Amino acid sequence: MPISKSRPQTNVLYAFAFVGVVMVVFTVGYRLAGWSWSDAFYMVVITAFSVGFGEVVPVTDPWLRAWTMALILFGCTGIIFVTGTLVQWLTEAQIQRALGGKRMEHEIERLKNHAIICGFGRIGRMIASQLQAGGIPFVIVDQAPDRVAEVRDAGWLTLQGEATDESVLKAAGISRARVLATVLPNDAANVFITLSARNMNPEIQIIARGEVPSTERKLLQAGANRVVLPAHIGADRIAHLILHPNARDILGGKTKSSVDFEHHLTELGLDMEEIEIGPDSPWLHKRISEVEADAAGRLMAVAIMRKEGGTDLNPGPTAMLMPGDALVVMRRVQRR
Repeated sequence: MPISKSRPQTNVLYAFAFVGVVMVVFTVGYRLAGWSWSDAFYMVVITAFSVGFGEVVPVTDPWLRAWTMALILFGCTGIIFVTGTLVQWLTEAQIQRALGGKRMEHEIERLKNHAIICGFGRIGRMIASQLQAGGIPFVIVDQAPDRVAEVRDAGWLTLQGEATDESVLKAAGISRARVLATVLPNDAANVFITLSARNMNPEIQIIARGEVPSTERKLLQAGANRVVLPAHIGADRIAHLILHPNARDILGGKTKSSVDFEHHLTELGLDMEEIEIGPDSPWLHKRISEVEADAAGRLMAVAIMRKEGGTDLNPGPTAMLMPGDALVVMRRVQRR
């Protein structure tokens, strides 16, 4: 039976199915000849696997000899089929990985004025999609094998490794690149990557992601041209929406604008929530600085909707929560 060019896993299943059918059919054949089930199955096994033991029961009948010769033919073919598909399955992935890796290295070496994306999380995916739509060549650097495989499946250039390693940045063609975007969820790593990239290519444009506002200054000092704070982007957007009459729809309804906005926040790894400050709330009579400190950086206050009807946008650290108020916060959701 020829090995098809379909997926190796499918070929393995076909091979084992073929051998199973052969063993069942020929076992039943010997059973119909008057053999016991155990003798029939044993005969099929030693014949199919070419063990070479003697006949379990003397085979003198001409049709039974023909049946045994057919078993030798189909049994050996089945075993060869199984062996071939298993070898194909085990080696094809390694061969493709080796050849694909070399081909990808050559393609990266030919890149010029390209972009380097460090990190393939939510934001990295968004950047890659936008660059592809804009026709800008890019290479993605990530250390996680599953994300690297996802990038390769999408047909994009990628390197597996730590972007903090200068050799990885060099392999990504940083000396020829036009821009580098480091969007890892780790501020320390982004600072280190920014510093390394600036030293390796003083002319490159560096855009860095920061999780907390205090990191912005460090990234700029390390050499970043621009710093993006996803939480602040979301907060500014929410504040803008609250200024409009449909703010309540955005916060609680399911209008098209609210759904689109929630999707945008999710892609940034953020979530928006309105928290009622009731008599039993742990945040009652607490200042915004205390609320954010209790959350250990997991949320940021965007607005306070006062019980009397007013709204405090971007409340300061001394703003206090009173009974009946509603606190609009930005939360970080679990990200890759």
